[in-house]
Amino acid sequence: MPKPIRMSRRTWVAAWAVLCAAGLAATAELNASSGPDPQPQETVSAECAEYIADIERQLAKAKQEGKGDGVVAFSRVQVGTEDDCRDELRNHFGGDR
Repeated sequence: MPKPIRMSRRTWVAAWAVLCAAGLAATAELNASSGPDPQPQETVSAECAEYIADIERQLAKAKQEGKGDGVVAFSRVQVGTEDDCRDELRNHFGGDR
């Protein structure tokens, strides 16, 4: 029966450290390369941007007057028209809350 090759503790620790470092480097490389592509920023029409700014002003005014905890309700145009700003408002004010 052949004698097994004996390795010192230092050799085992060095081999373990090299394998860990290689694993960490490979993981970092995979994480960096497989990230999702950033989605292009959608532009907001000037009319919608003005409307959002107006709502922000109204909210700031209500907060200054101590009415910042209430519900804000507003209407703009009929649903289904070309530029009803619904998506822009939802994105800006976090409609998923």
